[in-house]
Amino acid sequence: ASLSRRMGMIQNSDMNDDGSGLKVEVQVPLANMFGYSTEIRSLTQGKGEFTMEYLQHSAVPRNVQEELMAKYKMEREEKEAA
Repeated sequence: ASLSRRMGMIQNSDMNDDGSGLKVEVQVPLANMFGYSTEIRSLTQGKGEFTMEYLQHSAVPRNVQEELMAKYKMEREEKEAA
């Protein structure tokens, strides 16, 4: 649930042979992963761990692109006014 809130797409999941743990491979935008280490420790009582590796560079969703463009435009106008 916590990874789906972060726009994660599950790619694979495997149970350990002894059934003691679960490995889940998920693709999540890097910007959405900040704070996840604290969250997984909290959810698993300190036993969970995760790793990250770069996969690809993808375009941001249109609404995020528009927010970034508006922020850039406002900062540029403030800088020019100063």
